[in-house]
Amino acid sequence: MVIAIDLESLAEELRNYEGVKRKRAINDLVTMLGVSDKVGGRTIAGFGEDAAVLDFDGDNCILLAVDGILDKLLSTDPWWAGYCAVHVNVNDIAAMGGTPLAMVNLTSTQRRDVCIGLGRGMEEGVKKFGVPMVGGHLHPDTVYDALDVAIMGRVRKDSIIFSSGAKPGDKVLVAIDLDGRVSPNYNLAWDTTTKKSPVVIKKQLETMVKIGEKKLATAGKDISNPGTVGTLGMLLESSGVGALVDLAKVPRPIYRQGQDVSDIDIDIDIPLPQWLKVYPGTGFVLTVENGEKGSKCIEIFRAAGITASIIGEIDASKRLRITDGEEIATVFDFNSDIITGIR
Repeated sequence: MVIAIDLESLAEELRNYEGVKRKRAINDLVTMLGVSDKVGGRTIAGFGEDAAVLDFDGDNCILLAVDGILDKLLSTDPWWAGYCAVHVNVNDIAAMGGTPLAMVNLTSTQRRDVCIGLGRGMEEGVKKFGVPMVGGHLHPDTVYDALDVAIMGRVRKDSIIFSSGAKPGDKVLVAIDLDGRVSPNYNLAWDTTTKKSPVVIKKQLETMVKIGEKKLATAGKDISNPGTVGTLGMLLESSGVGALVDLAKVPRPIYRQGQDVSDIDIDIDIPLPQWLKVYPGTGFVLTVENGEKGSKCIEIFRAAGITASIIGEIDASKRLRITDGEEIATVFDFNSDIITGIR
């Protein structure tokens, strides 16, 4: 299938997408703190992963992660911001093949309505994802509104899915729950969870645990606010490799006029540039050694209602290239470009 789009323009748009560019500041902090993860001798992996990995008892590891909510999202809908603060942290633990255990939050606002909205959103997230909020801290007198949530999880040491294990010859696999809707208040959020039961969501998150336990993936990340292509770029950068991916093979919702799309008033496909930048409710980028392991991953995802497909292959170029079936364009050249700069 050939995609009718200006590929060079799309590559430039994805390269300069705010969700990608805002990651570059990470490099400054990592430059200063990059050796501190060696203190204590428990750190197996730190910067560059979706969650830090700490040795616990030889066979099991503790996972630690933290995420902050975008200001524009919080100012638009505090409830949704609170809910997403839980959601994104749970996804970070799942991406490592882990099981989330508990969360704490840091809420900063002097506006009672915002505080209540954030609290109710987090409350719903706790119920939906089954992970308790066990404490936190409130700044009730700040001149700004902000929300940050940290999470702890667990994983067997032999089942961890790192971001940095991709190697030339691996296949690139993308898995996304297409049963969702564009958030009414933020068109770069693909909501797949608010209308699903906790049982279904638990089953979807456990797909990565199964993939880790079966050792099917060489690397993986949850698709976060850099979008599908940007997240893949972070994985490639961390692994020191490149890839060529076919955009026509990326799982994508297709809406047609007359189709039941719940409360969404839309009768056309979601534009490809928008779809490649959205933060999906449940979405992962993986690399696998071969098609056989890819097929096993696809079946695990399918059984949980998630659409997955192999979209390309890892190479040694250190460039992320996209194709529309005819032309090829480079989104990132990690010989000179950086997203986070973490290898």
